[in-house]
Amino acid sequence: MTDSLPPIVLVDGSSYLYRAFHAMPPLVNSKGQATGAIKGVINMVRRLLKDYPDSPVAVVFDAKGKTFRDDRFPDYKAQRPPMPDDLRSQIEPIHQIIDGMGLARIVVEGVEADDVIGTLARAASAAQRPTVISTGDKDMAQLVDEYVTLENTMTDTRLDPAGVVEKFGVPPELIIDLLALMGDKVDNIPGVPGVGQKTALGLVQGLGSIADIYQRLDEVETLSFRGAKTMAKKLEAHREDAEMSYWLATIKTDCELAVTIDDLAVKEPDNELLAELYETYEFKTWIRELAGSSMNAPSATAAPEPATVEAKYDIVNTSAQLADWVERLNAASVIAFDTETTSLNYMEAELVGVSFSVALGEAAYIPIAHADIDFPEQLALEVVLSALKPILENPQKQFVGQNLKYDQSVLAKYDVSIANISFDTMLESYVLNSVAGRHDMDSLAERVLGYRTVKYEDIAGKGAKQLRFDQVPVATAAHYAAEDADITLRLHHALFAQLLTQPSLLALYSRVERPLIDVLSRIERTGVAIDVEKLAEQGIELEKEIESLQQQAYLLADGEFNLGSTKQLSEVLYERLNIPVIKKTPKGAPSTAEPVLLELAETYELPRVIMAYRSATKLKSTYVDKLPTLINATTGRVHTSYHQAVTATGRLSSSDPNLQNIPIRTEQGRRIRKAFVAPKGYKILAADYSQVELRIMAHLSGDERLIEAFAAGEDIHRATSAEVFGVTPMEVSDDMRRKAKAINFGLIYGMSAFGLAKQIQVPRGEAQEYIDRYFERYPGVRRFMDDIRTKAADMGYVETIMGRRLYLPDINSSNGMRRQAAERTAINAPMQGTAADIIKRAMIDV
Repeated sequence: MTDSLPPIVLVDGSSYLYRAFHAMPPLVNSKGQATGAIKGVINMVRRLLKDYPDSPVAVVFDAKGKTFRDDRFPDYKAQRPPMPDDLRSQIEPIHQIIDGMGLARIVVEGVEADDVIGTLARAASAAQRPTVISTGDKDMAQLVDEYVTLENTMTDTRLDPAGVVEKFGVPPELIIDLLALMGDKVDNIPGVPGVGQKTALGLVQGLGSIADIYQRLDEVETLSFRGAKTMAKKLEAHREDAEMSYWLATIKTDCELAVTIDDLAVKEPDNELLAELYETYEFKTWIRELAGSSMNAPSATAAPEPATVEAKYDIVNTSAQLADWVERLNAASVIAFDTETTSLNYMEAELVGVSFSVALGEAAYIPIAHADIDFPEQLALEVVLSALKPILENPQKQFVGQNLKYDQSVLAKYDVSIANISFDTMLESYVLNSVAGRHDMDSLAERVLGYRTVKYEDIAGKGAKQLRFDQVPVATAAHYAAEDADITLRLHHALFAQLLTQPSLLALYSRVERPLIDVLSRIERTGVAIDVEKLAEQGIELEKEIESLQQQAYLLADGEFNLGSTKQLSEVLYERLNIPVIKKTPKGAPSTAEPVLLELAETYELPRVIMAYRSATKLKSTYVDKLPTLINATTGRVHTSYHQAVTATGRLSSSDPNLQNIPIRTEQGRRIRKAFVAPKGYKILAADYSQVELRIMAHLSGDERLIEAFAAGEDIHRATSAEVFGVTPMEVSDDMRRKAKAINFGLIYGMSAFGLAKQIQVPRGEAQEYIDRYFERYPGVRRFMDDIRTKAADMGYVETIMGRRLYLPDINSSNGMRRQAAERTAINAPMQGTAADIIKRAMIDV
C-alpha cells in the first residue's frame, strides 16, 4: 500500500478551459490577444501545485476531432455550440505554458480527456496510490473509490465515496446508471424520456443498476416516486435508449496511453520559455516572480484595472428584438440580471423593466411599465415574462446580480423564480473584505473598477420630488438600467477572479452566503403574523408605566422638565441636582448618553428612572405603535429585510422593522415577543445554540479544562466560578456564578480589569485577581488570546473556523486606543463570526 506517498493529481484541462473562460473577465493584451482563459487556467494549476507541492501532475485535454463515441452515436454532443474563437485562440498558449512549467500534458486522439483520466485513475487505484482528480465534471464521480477523490477548485469541495453518496444519493458504482437514466442535454445523451433526477434516483435507490432495474421491471410500480405506476412501460419502450446512454456515460478506463503513472513526475520548469510567454501575453506579476520577486497572495481589496470595453446598450421594444435577446440569453451560460421597480420595498414593488448582460459592454433593457412608453409595438408584461421565465428558471444557467435576494422576491409576485443564483457581487465583495467599504453597486464600481455609475438621483431627482422609476422617461431609464447589468457583470469578473485565489473564502461564499440568498428571500416573503389586540393591550399598560415614570422623574428633579430633551436633562442632572460630570460630549457638554446614565444609576435614582423611561418609550414607539402600521394589506403579516452584507463579522442584520433587537430580558420585551403568533394548527419554534461562543472559544483555544467542562455537560459559569473562587461547584453562590458569567463573556469580548470591575461592582484590583486566576486555571485561553493578537498583527486579519476573514486596519496603529480596540476585535471576531457562520449553515440545512 502506497498511501504514504503524495497523491497523483490528474487535472481535467478541458473542464478548466471552459470554467476559466466563463469565470474570468475577457482580458486582452496590447496586441488584442484574448488572455482571460489563459490566466484562469494557469492560476488554477498553480494553486494545485501549491496545494500538492510534491505530487506527480498530469494535465489532460480533449483532442481535436471525433471520438469512438461519435462513431457509434453520431448525435453525441451534436447540440454543443462551436468553441468561441476567443477561447480557441487561448488553447495553444495554455499548452505552451503548461509545458514550460514542467508538467505532463496529455492529449490522446479518438478519446476524451475523461477517458484518459479514467485510465490513469484506475491504474493508480490498482497500485493503491492516492489520486486526486481536479474537475468540475459530475460524470467523474463514477471514478471515485478508496484511493480516488474528486476536487473542485471552483467550490473548494472534495468528494470521496461517502461524499458522492451525500451529493448524488448513490455510491460511485451507480453513478453511470443514474446519469444514463436521466440523460444529458448538454452532451445529447438521450436517457429515458420522462425520467428526471428524482425519478432516476428513485429507480436506482430502489432497485439498483440499470441491469437490475430491467430484471425487476414488475417491482417499479411499488416504488414511491411520482409516476412509478406507468414507469415500467416507459422503461421497456426505451430500453435501447437506456443501454446506449449507459454506454455513452461510461468513462473508458483501458485506453492505450504512451505514458504511465510512473511518468508523471513534475520536471524542472523552463524559465526562459515561461518568461517569453509571460512577456508575450503580458502577465506582469508572473514575470516579476520569475525575476525573483516574492510570491504574494492577491489582496482581497486590490482593484483590477477597469475594463475598457465601449458600452453598447439596447432598448428592447419589439417582438423581434425580444426574440433576438431571448436567443442570446439561451446561448449564454452566465447572465447578469437586474429588475427595475416602483419601490425598494420588495413586498410593494411592481416590475417596471428588466435588464440583462451576457458580455462586457453589451446589455439590454426591456421597458415594461414606463408612463411614457409609446412604441409602435408595446411589449406587455405577460409577453416579456412568458419569454423570460424558461430562461430564469433554467437550472443550467448561471445568474449574476447585485443583491439578487431583492430581485428573487420581486419576481416571486409574478410566479417566476431565478433557479440558479450563482453569483452575487454584493456578497462576493463582502466575503472578500467585509470592512473594505459599502457593498452597493455604485460604491463597488468606484472601488473595484474605478468607474462612476449613473446614480438614481441623476435620473430621478432627489427628495420629495424624486420620480418613481416608472415615471422616468424610457430613453433616460434604459441607459441607467442596462448599465446596472453591465457593471454587475464586470464586477463579478473582477471579484470572482480574486475569490478563485482564496479557496477558503470561495468555499464560504459557495457553501454559506450564496445558498442563504434563497432561504432569506423565502423567510422575508413569508413574514410574521402579529396579534394586534395583544399589542394594543400592552400599549395601554406602557402608557400608564411611562406616565408613572414621568411623575417619578418630576418628583426626583423637584420640578417638571422634558425627559426627551438632552439639554434639559443635562441641566437637571448637573446643575439643579449637582450630580458629578463623569464624561463630556465631543463639544464639551456634560454627557447624558446611555452608558453614562447606566453608571450614574448605580448611585443616583433619577438616572435609573430616566433609563426605565427611555426603555418604555422606545418599546412603545418602535414596536407597540409601529408594528401594526407595518402589516402588509395583502398578506396580513409583517415583512422585515435581512441583510447579509452589513456587519463586519458575518452576522445578519434586520431592518424595516428590526426584529432582532426586541428585548428578551425584560417583562415588557417578552410580552412584545408574545404578540408574534403562529396560524391555527401551527407553533412557533425558537432554536438556538447554548453558549455557542464559549464553546467556540473552547474549540479554538484547545483548553483542556474548558473542553472537559462542556463535554461533561456542566453549567459552564458554575464550573468557571468554582475554578476562579477555589470552591466546589456545590459551594458556588448565585453571586459567584454572576461574576463568573461576566468573566466568561467579558474575556471573549476583550474586557479589561477596569471594565470587569465596573460590571461586577468590585475594586479594580479584585477584578484583576479574578482575571489572573481565570488564566491560571484556563491557560489555553490565554495562549489563544496571545497567539491571535500576534497573528492578527502579522496578517492584518483574523479568521473564523469556516475561513471568513475580518480585516483589522488598526491592528498595527501607533494610536494605542485604536490598536487595543483592534486587538479586542481580533479576539472576539473569530468567535462571533464562527457563531454567525454556524447559524447560517443551520438555516440552510433546516
